[in-house]
Amino acid sequence: MRNFPFDRPGQYYRGNIHSHSTRSDGLLSPADVTQAYRERGYDFVAITDHFLPRYGNPITDTTGYRSADFTTLPGAEMHVKGLQNGIVWDLLAIGLPPDFAPQTAEETDVELARRASAAGAFVAIPHPAWNGVVHSDGLRLIEAVDAIEIHNEGHTLDSDRGSGWFLADSLATAGHRRFSTFAADDAHFKSNRFDRFGGWINVRAESLDPESLLAAMKAGHYYASTGATILNVEITATEIIVETDAAIGIMLGGAGTIRQYVRGDGLTRAAFSRALFQSAFFRVIVIRADGKKAWSSPIWLNELG
Repeated sequence: MRNFPFDRPGQYYRGNIHSHSTRSDGLLSPADVTQAYRERGYDFVAITDHFLPRYGNPITDTTGYRSADFTTLPGAEMHVKGLQNGIVWDLLAIGLPPDFAPQTAEETDVELARRASAAGAFVAIPHPAWNGVVHSDGLRLIEAVDAIEIHNEGHTLDSDRGSGWFLADSLATAGHRRFSTFAADDAHFKSNRFDRFGGWINVRAESLDPESLLAAMKAGHYYASTGATILNVEITATEIIVETDAAIGIMLGGAGTIRQYVRGDGLTRAAFSRALFQSAFFRVIVIRADGKKAWSSPIWLNELG
């Protein structure tokens, strides 16, 4: 079942899949970026330097920083034209081969996304609010990408444009279900922009091997977090049961205004009727007392076997 990691074999691996180094406009070297995430207890990181000619179109090689208990994923943030508002915007691609060719003058953003996906990459729309991505833009791209960034730590703190749920909910409500949703830092490590260690994904995979992580990500087998935890989601014949660490809110959101919620102190479990979500999607939202959150991707009950 797409976007449902909770019954998968393996374990959770914590990673940030949006960061920059001195290969483009980041402050730290690739070695220092990977070491920073390792020291904070992450299991993996992707350095996604800006894939632009002025930086030499880098796909930063981080394979030398892998170990038995920490790994890296290759990637890049590609800059493309095509938005309704006319500005240059971005596609995030994780798992690109080192010889991936730059965009040609004739290649559209959709064609570039499809080419990156065909090369094995996890392709995503980063910071849609920052770029001004609207529903019609999403409609063009949604069948060519794997995911939408729904929390960007850097743009949450520098412009209050870090949430992408407006786009994800709009597309899911319209019936699109191929994509998953993730949180990330967009880390540059600059002193005037605190953009690290604030958003990540917990990927359910059978190993820390990069290929295993990428396969799980492309299947949506992860959840996003800024600090809260989703321990389990169980779907029975009549209920959706969510288990968490201590929280003040556990919610399910669906199409349009459909939602159910429980509020209280020290919540660790909530059970909801699945009837409201039977013909559409639901997503889990958990809120801790300190405001930190966790989110599942949209989950479609009629995909249950």
